Amino acid sequence: MSTFIRGATVLAMGGPHGSTPFLADVHVEGDAIKAIGPGLPVPEGATIIDGTNKLVMPGLINSHLHSGEALFKSRYDNMPLEIWMLYAYPILGAKALSERMIYLRSMVVAIESLKTGVTCLTDDIFEAPRQTVAQLGAAVSAYDDAGIRATVSGHVMDRDFLDSIPFSREYVPAELQAEVAKLIPPTTDEYIAFAKEAHAQFHGRSGRIRFMLAPSAPQRCTPELMQAANELALEWKVPFHTHIVETKVQGVTGPTLYGKTLMRYMADLGLMHSGTTIAHSIWVTDDDIALMGEAGVSIVHNTISNQKLGAGVAPIRKLLDAGVNVALGSDGISTNDTPRMFDVMHACGLIHKVTTPDYTQWLSSAEVLNACTLSGAKSAMIGHETGSLEVGKKADLLIINLDTVCFTPRHDILNHLVYSENGSSIEKVMVNGEIVVENGKLTRIDEAALLAELRSLMPEFNEYHSGVEARNRVFEPYFDAIHRRCNQVDLGVHRLIGNSDMWPA
Repeated sequence: MSTFIRGATVLAMGGPHGSTPFLADVHVEGDAIKAIGPGLPVPEGATIIDGTNKLVMPGLINSHLHSGEALFKSRYDNMPLEIWMLYAYPILGAKALSERMIYLRSMVVAIESLKTGVTCLTDDIFEAPRQTVAQLGAAVSAYDDAGIRATVSGHVMDRDFLDSIPFSREYVPAELQAEVAKLIPPTTDEYIAFAKEAHAQFHGRSGRIRFMLAPSAPQRCTPELMQAANELALEWKVPFHTHIVETKVQGVTGPTLYGKTLMRYMADLGLMHSGTTIAHSIWVTDDDIALMGEAGVSIVHNTISNQKLGAGVAPIRKLLDAGVNVALGSDGISTNDTPRMFDVMHACGLIHKVTTPDYTQWLSSAEVLNACTLSGAKSAMIGHETGSLEVGKKADLLIINLDTVCFTPRHDILNHLVYSENGSSIEKVMVNGEIVVENGKLTRIDEAALLAELRSLMPEFNEYHSGVEARNRVFEPYFDAIHRRCNQVDLGVHRLIGNSDMWPA
């Protein structure tokens, strides 16, 4: 299969042109880019696409999301993370979802992602009470059927959840602590066996699916599990993906539980290296940032999710200057409520302008776009395959109409992409050399039928989940007290979360 895009404006985000748009033809052969340049010969039998007034650019990369939250889209608001988790990731009462429900909720993510220009995503999938290989297979099948490139995981915690929250033993009543203690997390051996089976079944499927290791967070997992998972990640050359210091509560967690920051704790365990991806990294100290830069880790900046949860603003300029690879993510489909990465780029371009009056430190549109393309591919450890338009790389690309209102009047195309475009100008989305979205419609699946099926199942699910919420609401006053206490602590770092000294009496 050969596709020839003639005379387009190309934004390669790599190679000799970098982030400077240029006029060229693009020749796709099979699943890869065969040639880019002006005046290329048209291959015999190729499908020709007129690139006049069209922009060809790499597909966007969502480097951190939780598809399990798709069933809670727009269900919650005005909750900090630790309280919100009681309902979206309940401690008590959750039961396993059917494989069909997991398939459908994953399709919600795939459909909206592809239609808005996301060709590659990293999905850190959590299942309660614990994930099975068959459940993971349902998500993989959805992504495979839709045609998106995806790195998937088995999100895991193996410690009593209350032991991951500072001061919880002080606030949570003994009878509730006893209920939580009855829950049996997976052992290290069980998780490693799961990971090996999942890797064998799914890694490399269709040339688009990969499996990664994803211990939830250093305070939620034992050192034994994290180190065993890290060994597999290094062996398989896949990401070691985790969460660190998303909230002020988590900023307090390290010094309270371990006598050191969570980044230093990770480094002391030998878990900081170029294959490590850390979601969030908001409440980091200057010493943390230096450690991260020396190790060459990636972080995923979940700009919108962090704002909705009131978590803070990551010090992106400091992280970039230290040599940290910064990617962008939507985070969960409950704390962002959409996997649209044009929205995330827009928010990222704006939020850092209010963190300092020194406008020389503000992010450029080129930096934001790089975080959502090439740096995202590096985070997923597939930078050699995707993230930029270069000869030999996979043909994951967008064809965007430059005659839309989003680009009228036309000025700096990079600024238009970050601040004006919302995905509505996309005409075609190609993944692995195949057009999977054409004029707003997915080519591989019946979107309307799948969404209708999910809607028909939601009343029963909502009735069940309302009961789960009620059971976990008993924890809320204690987690509220912990949230308030931690937000009074001076960590020696400042993030924009409002004036935490002004709690109501």
